[in-house]
Amino acid sequence: MLAAYTTASGVRVGEVPEPAAGPGQVLVAPLSAGICGSDLHMVDEFAAFGDEAPRIVLGHEFCAEILERGPETSGRFRPGDRVVSVPYADGPSGPEGLGLSPVLPGGFAQRAVMQESLLLRVPDGMPDDHAALTEPLAVAVHAVRAARPAAGDVALVVGCGPIGLAVIAVLKAEGHGPVVAADFSPARRALAERLGADIVVDPAESSPYERWAELGVVEQPPSPLLPAGVPAGNAVAFECVGAPGLIQRIVDGVPRHTRIVGVGVAMKPDTITPVAAILKEVSITFVYAYRQEEFAHALGLLAGGRVDAAAFVTGGVGLDGVAGAFAELRAPDRHVKILVRPR
Repeated sequence: MLAAYTTASGVRVGEVPEPAAGPGQVLVAPLSAGICGSDLHMVDEFAAFGDEAPRIVLGHEFCAEILERGPETSGRFRPGDRVVSVPYADGPSGPEGLGLSPVLPGGFAQRAVMQESLLLRVPDGMPDDHAALTEPLAVAVHAVRAARPAAGDVALVVGCGPIGLAVIAVLKAEGHGPVVAADFSPARRALAERLGADIVVDPAESSPYERWAELGVVEQPPSPLLPAGVPAGNAVAFECVGAPGLIQRIVDGVPRHTRIVGVGVAMKPDTITPVAAILKEVSITFVYAYRQEEFAHALGLLAGGRVDAAAFVTGGVGLDGVAGAFAELRAPDRHVKILVRPR
């Protein structure tokens, strides 16, 4: 079958072995699969391996159609059903991350296997492309829950790439905010506004940290002077870029007692000055992926129209267009999410 996979020289489309559904699995045909920033990072990192680079069929954000059931399946899903799934399935040595595994193919392929126990049925009438957004939106659901926003909290989202935009969408869909969004890209700032951000800031022109007071952020005193019964702070911040140095800049800019959530994936070492975070008593939480119930919640937000899914989809290609799509995604002003449609 045809698939898009990693090589030492970048992503390539070619023939790969056909997958077979094992016990508790189904064979599927991917219908739509999003290109994630981590896919770009993986291709870059593998270039250093040369001829030793592992071949991985990419694509962990997908909607697929069931073709056939494997042995030991329950029968609650049938051929023709459209599904999404947490991107894991059992391999010979244990769970494998679909789109991240050299053993099992991801969604940039004509066929793949999924674990029946992790499947969710896509509601009738929901576009394939919108269903494929479930995985990145689930990352945002997990990040928002980690921040524990309360009524009256003001949220700052630093970076309006796909995940930052998803965080904005989830915050607004769940009634949180006001939301301040910051990004250098005019196109991404426009999308942040479309998704509900209350204040949109170009960091090249003004500081996002100067706008919070007008939205009700209260700068409380240090902990030794904080009266009993007074909430410590009403600000949360999401780092959605993954650039070294950015967490420290957020620590320096936010008010005392802010809850900071690290969502962006920095691939290089980073440093912070702990005393700055200590004196402000900020909390810094890092999040990875999502829980299964958060994945289901993300599908529900999309299916119920509570998130503007169309705002995220800025392009689509077949398998033969994957390499070109990777090149286009390196220009941040042009796209948010390009979807691969393998059929």
